[in-house]
Amino acid sequence: MTSEATLGVIAGAGRLPELVVQAARDAGRDVFVVVLDGAGDPARFADVPHARIRIGAAGRIIAALKAAGVRDLVMAGGVKRPSFATVMPDARGARLLARVATRIGQGDDALLKAVVADLESEGFRVVGADQIAGGLDAPPGVWGRHAPDDQARLDIRRGLEVVQALGRLDIGQAVVVQQGIVLGVEAIEGTEALIARCGALARPGSRPVLVKTAKPGQERRVDWPTIGTDTIDQLRTAGFAGLALGAGRVLVLDRPAIIAAADGAGLFVTGEMS
Repeated sequence: MTSEATLGVIAGAGRLPELVVQAARDAGRDVFVVVLDGAGDPARFADVPHARIRIGAAGRIIAALKAAGVRDLVMAGGVKRPSFATVMPDARGARLLARVATRIGQGDDALLKAVVADLESEGFRVVGADQIAGGLDAPPGVWGRHAPDDQARLDIRRGLEVVQALGRLDIGQAVVVQQGIVLGVEAIEGTEALIARCGALARPGSRPVLVKTAKPGQERRVDWPTIGTDTIDQLRTAGFAGLALGAGRVLVLDRPAIIAAADGAGLFVTGEMS
């Protein structure tokens, strides 16, 4: 193995943690994974040194990472934001909560920036998933066989305006627009629930469009928006016209498979400069 220090991965849900682990191992790097209990799946890391630790046990997480020789640390995968009452922090977690208490009522980005600062105070260097697994950034332009029509283009433009405005308030990363009308914005429920909710609200005529991009000034190393083929499946089921992503501002898991799924479903996917 390389002499480079062990890479630590704090793993939530989804495929992104696995892609990071595989990329690091392909580069000959040792990896240690902390699987967050209730979010990540330990079975996916059976052949990698790992520990399953609950989210409130910050002391155990930090101790496990340090014992494994971790210096560089990636936070990857989805984690549902727990309520303050259910975190059950250990002593180190309680100190962390005290540090970030002023941000508890703010959006995810503000809270995660505080968590990153705390991890860095412990000597870790927090890096983005895309710094380890390259080639994940959404490219500009139409990806597959289907392109947005004139109405969809107008809805995309409207959606980008709305999601940027909401992002400045640290509210969400996605919005659904149909025929110029905002059907819904992403909040704590996440993109999947947003799609399902707005599919039920859709009007006759030109179908809805999902627009997804990072917030202005968002901490790129954590909680960068991500899509995979499951997003395409959800859009197809809900009767959407397609998906517009912020070019260079969304991580794409298995782009060829996404294009194939969108082509088969008759959906457009496009990367938009925002």
